[in-house]
Amino acid sequence: MTGFPLQMSAIAPDNGGYDGGEEAEDVEEEEEEEEEAVEDEDEPRLKYQRMGGSIPALLANDAASCVAVAERMIALGTHDGIVHILDFLGNQVKEFPSHVSVVNDLSFDVDGEYVASCSDDGCVVINSLFSDEKMRFEYHRPMKAVAIDPEYARKASKRFVAGGLAGNLYINSKKWLGFRDQILHSGEGPIHAVKWRESLVAWANDVGVKVYDAANDQRVTFIEKSRSSPHPDVQQPHLVWQDDTLLVIAWGTSVKIASIRRNGNVGTNGTYKHLPLSSMNQVDIVASFQTSYLISGIAPFGDTLVLLAYIPGEEDEEKYFNNTVPSQQGTAKRPEVHVVTWTNDELATDELPMLGFEHYKANDYSLAHAPFTGSSYAGGQWAAGDEPVYYVVSPKDVVIAKPRDAEDHINWLLQHGRHEKALAAVEEGSGKSELLDEVGSRYLDHLIVERRYAEAAALCPKLLRGSASAWERWVFHFAHLRQLPILVPYMPTENPTLRDTAYEVALVALVTNPSFHKDLLSIVRSWPPKIYSTLPVILAIEPQIDSGTNDLKEALAELYVINGQYEKAFSMYADLLNPEVFDFIEKHSLQEAIREKVVQLMMLDCKRAVNLLIQQRDTVTPPEVVSQLLHAKNKCDSRYFLYLYLHSLFEVSPHAGKDFHDMQVELYAEFDPKMLLPFLRSSQHYTLEKAYDICAKRDLVREQVFIYGRMGNRKQALSIIINKLGDIEEAIEFVSAEQDDELWEELIKQCLNQPEMVGVLLEHTVGNLDPLHIVSMVPNGMEIPRLRDRLVKIITDYRTETSLRHGCNDILKADCVNLLVKYYKEAKHGVLLSNEEDDARVKRETNRTFQPLDKAPSIRTMVMKSKTRGGGKCCICFDPLPIQEAAIVMFFCCHAYHMTCLHESTSSISDNELATSKKPTSSYDVYGNNGYNEYEEDEDEDEEKAPTGPRLRCILCTTAAG
Repeated sequence: MTGFPLQMSAIAPDNGGYDGGEEAEDVEEEEEEEEEAVEDEDEPRLKYQRMGGSIPALLANDAASCVAVAERMIALGTHDGIVHILDFLGNQVKEFPSHVSVVNDLSFDVDGEYVASCSDDGCVVINSLFSDEKMRFEYHRPMKAVAIDPEYARKASKRFVAGGLAGNLYINSKKWLGFRDQILHSGEGPIHAVKWRESLVAWANDVGVKVYDAANDQRVTFIEKSRSSPHPDVQQPHLVWQDDTLLVIAWGTSVKIASIRRNGNVGTNGTYKHLPLSSMNQVDIVASFQTSYLISGIAPFGDTLVLLAYIPGEEDEEKYFNNTVPSQQGTAKRPEVHVVTWTNDELATDELPMLGFEHYKANDYSLAHAPFTGSSYAGGQWAAGDEPVYYVVSPKDVVIAKPRDAEDHINWLLQHGRHEKALAAVEEGSGKSELLDEVGSRYLDHLIVERRYAEAAALCPKLLRGSASAWERWVFHFAHLRQLPILVPYMPTENPTLRDTAYEVALVALVTNPSFHKDLLSIVRSWPPKIYSTLPVILAIEPQIDSGTNDLKEALAELYVINGQYEKAFSMYADLLNPEVFDFIEKHSLQEAIREKVVQLMMLDCKRAVNLLIQQRDTVTPPEVVSQLLHAKNKCDSRYFLYLYLHSLFEVSPHAGKDFHDMQVELYAEFDPKMLLPFLRSSQHYTLEKAYDICAKRDLVREQVFIYGRMGNRKQALSIIINKLGDIEEAIEFVSAEQDDELWEELIKQCLNQPEMVGVLLEHTVGNLDPLHIVSMVPNGMEIPRLRDRLVKIITDYRTETSLRHGCNDILKADCVNLLVKYYKEAKHGVLLSNEEDDARVKRETNRTFQPLDKAPSIRTMVMKSKTRGGGKCCICFDPLPIQEAAIVMFFCCHAYHMTCLHESTSSISDNELATSKKPTSSYDVYGNNGYNEYEEDEDEDEEKAPTGPRLRCILCTTAAG
């Protein structure tokens, strides 16, 4: 059972002439008790509101007796016989002083244009609401019930039915000669209630309920009163048409629902056609049940019922049910509104704090409902404007009851702490969107009070949505509770964007708690940098960085990047061994910043670090790199890093790390012994004694041999090769490379004690030593393994070598002769002198016919072809070589001279002047005319024609040769 004060807490009660001080206190006490009730109580189906407007003033000096509701207004009857017309807010529209005694019943037509009232003064009065028309009918006995024809305003018959204590039910209609009464029924006691729907009229008397069909002028049925029903003076019956075929009857504690099956008595155009008695309507009782309370009113509620329950006091309860008049001591309880099914299943129960309820009887209450179709009712909800409205009337109070809508449902859930369901209802769109703010705020407050901070934070995006002010308020509220880190992951960065202070406070809150440092890193990476200032966050992190987690350090590095402090960011990344640090260096050109982070870079990726250090060796010098690696905490790794760095440095620049070559010897011996010997051979900057000690300590024999050799102790080196390595072939190779006869003697001497070595030495002496010398030194009686085969091999190799030498000599001589013959023949060829313009023409004509040699060219100045070394110029004066004007000397070496230039040059070189001749000797050709002269005579002829004087020689070749 739900207490009504919870639904009417916002309504100021009106005392209506009663002293309500004590009642108000009682109400407050009851409210406190109800607030402490269990939370699993059922939600009410109706909401209530005390009608205001003119009601308090009207009932201050009068008392309400009955009520009727039309489509647009309300009629309220009073004990003073006045009918008040009110709007739905309770404001008085009209007032009809129709009676001089209490108004017992009211009835509107379906159009709401006329209202009928009856009273104990024996009158029935019909007033027009929109004109001055008023009709009064006298019956001289108290009238208890009246019902106006639903189509009263539309029909000329102007019918109504009424009845009272006389026991007669009258139907009044307008005839040709005026209004005429007709008694429909009499003789079964007073008429207590009457209701008219369409053509059916239902009324109740002391015997039961009867139904009359006005269209056919026929009685339809009779429904007997329950035997347990109280006397009408104690509890009057109540009738209500749920629709055109369902009649609901409530009498005392009994409820019956009658279904009238109509047999098509409706004619065309909405008129009723007369039917014979044989086609009379039939009635079925479709539901019937008993209640534990008296029913003061009944109304339909969708497919259920609303009952106004009267709960008598404990002393009066037995009297009520024994049909006796109760006492007037004021012990009645609050009236209740029950929502029940047709099987009396309670769906909701509400107590109504009606003013003066202790003193009222069951007949002092009445219940009326506004006409409604109910067509939109589905699942307990009506469409807006189609929901039913109920009016509960007591002598001093009028309460309006309406179905609870979605907002009422949400508010009820909030009041009972069911915030999750309230939120779900809002999200389903059941209420107005404005409710989400209120629901969200109250839900968050509820979660905060219960210290369910994580749930509250997770709901903030849904509840706060795009309200920046709401977000900021909750951010600072969480910060005040020291729970802000829980909210930070849900804070919006756009739509809405908060003030930068809110984001900074959030990030600083994450800094202070190590358990949220991972969240801090994630937030810094995901939040747009433009929405907050990084400086306050950096200042908050820096004092904690030494003892902070890696996530905190990485977050600081990210903030440095956002703030443009790339060198500091690199330092943090390097300390964190971030694998992306190399790309970061390249991206931001931080090569100079690697000076202090050599060890970290090597630990990250030694290959990339070595390449980077080698490239930047001018910035980060080798001594700096070596110093940092030597002072690293992890000595094992640092020595390996030293090896990698110095090895790469030596390959790129052998002299760049010369100060560390002694160290490099030790590192090679430790990490890569195979590379030590090539290093020893290539470097000149290590100490031989230290290198030997290292090699001796690690038993690196070949390296010792090399070091002994470099130290000049070749005999000791040879001794190590023979005695430790036992490799005579390597010993022979070593001695051959040194080219020292004493070493050969030493090698022979040391091999004489080992016959196998003597045999090997014999095999490898061909080309180096005389085998006979070795054989002569072998002691008598020494058995040399495979001596015969080795001697045969020595002889065979010697013969082969001799044969090869003779063959090579023969080939060399033949090649020399052939080359000389070829040179001689080439030298005998003539050299062509011609001009460039005639060159092409000469080539064409040469293929067709022979041209005489004595034909002179048309151009005087001739130049040699490009095949001559002089390029067509004298090799002394560098002037062109005109053929006709001066004598030219052309040597077989392709150098050409003016005769005069050659004489002068020859005179300056030689002490004796040479006699010159205009004709060339056999060692050169002179061409005075254009053409060529091919020298083809034999040597003998050349010798006969040779002049007796000195020969001319090419100055350039002679100078080069001499």
